[in-house]
Amino acid sequence: MLVKTILNRCHKFKSFVYGDVKFVENKNSCGSIEVELSPRKNSKAVCSICLYPASIYDTSKTPRRFEFIPVWGFNVYLVYFMRRVNCRQCGVKTEDVPWAKGKSQLTKVYMQFLASWCKSLSWSEVASRFNTSWDKVFRSLEYIVNWGLAHRSLEGITAIGVDEVSWKKGHKYLTLVYQINKGCIRLLWINKDRNQESFSKFFDYLGQERCKLIEYVCSDMWKAYLRVIKDRIGHAIHVLDRFHIVANLNKALDKVRAEEHKQMKLDGYDPLLTNSRWTLLKNPENLTDKQSLKLKDLLNYNLKSVRGYLLKEQFQQLWSYVYPANAGKFIDAWTTQVMKSKIEPLKKQAKTIRKHKHLILNYFKAKKEFSSGIVEGLNTKVKLTVRKSYGFKQYKTTKIALYHSLGKLPEPPLTHRFY
Repeated sequence: MLVKTILNRCHKFKSFVYGDVKFVENKNSCGSIEVELSPRKNSKAVCSICLYPASIYDTSKTPRRFEFIPVWGFNVYLVYFMRRVNCRQCGVKTEDVPWAKGKSQLTKVYMQFLASWCKSLSWSEVASRFNTSWDKVFRSLEYIVNWGLAHRSLEGITAIGVDEVSWKKGHKYLTLVYQINKGCIRLLWINKDRNQESFSKFFDYLGQERCKLIEYVCSDMWKAYLRVIKDRIGHAIHVLDRFHIVANLNKALDKVRAEEHKQMKLDGYDPLLTNSRWTLLKNPENLTDKQSLKLKDLLNYNLKSVRGYLLKEQFQQLWSYVYPANAGKFIDAWTTQVMKSKIEPLKKQAKTIRKHKHLILNYFKAKKEFSSGIVEGLNTKVKLTVRKSYGFKQYKTTKIALYHSLGKLPEPPLTHRFY
């Protein structure tokens, strides 16, 4: 079957026809295939600015080569003599061609082809596998992401989650906003830094009418986020991040253990807390046999670390409650018990929990349907995306990569599936 026949079957254009197909030798590679394109007789050219038909002004004397999807290791190019049109509205402009965008030398379908492979491989590996450059891979992703952002729907967003992610050394953070509706979990917004201004821009982008439709929002206890949520969507049920509450309790307990272990060594007591860090921090069901024996031995001693461990494990009962009133009574009783324990790091966390009690109880008001566990799972994917790329140095490339991986963006329509 001829190459021209295959192209007419899978990549046909209404006002253009395929011409001669030839093989071109190349000293630096195994060669390439060039396919000529020409406009149909009596067909009108289209202005690249307003996209309306216009009269032909002139035709270029040198052809432009557009890179197409490679075949059997050979690069494929569409060769076309570009025309200029004399548009009544825009003046003399280059014509618009359906297989490429603007001055790009890559065909749209080739850019979509490269972008699809970037979901499985790193950008460098895609460039190497298809004998192209990293820059062309990036430009392909940029085109696909920009098209998807322009054509995605922002309707039906009733639940969002916000968190910050470190993406670069030197305390460089990104603010990430996700949609966490059941059946639609995706990345909605990326911005530099983790301050009020950065987060506020999301609501400016979303618009006042769509902000009114948000019913649930999940976040951690970062003050900048709390202020913006209160100001911009104060009507929504604000669910405080369960993950960070537990993580902060673990940090407090680890601090207690480290201080007590150091003091026991200075006082000349047996180092009972040696190698006990993960024994005290892990969930009981995740302990190894050795750690289980270590924990059983530690529970025989009246140590601050042991009392702190028991308080931490007791707090886990909170998540088993169904009704907010019962959960509230448990928080009151637990924080009172911690304040009497004289364990300062845990007392500090108990004060924080008391302060944000109403936000914690919103988890139960939302019937446990929304939590930042979803957000933390997406943050893990964010870190994997950046790691797969071996780290992006520029914010722009990071933004494109994350939208492409997590944005669930629509893609341009194709006449044929090439991958």
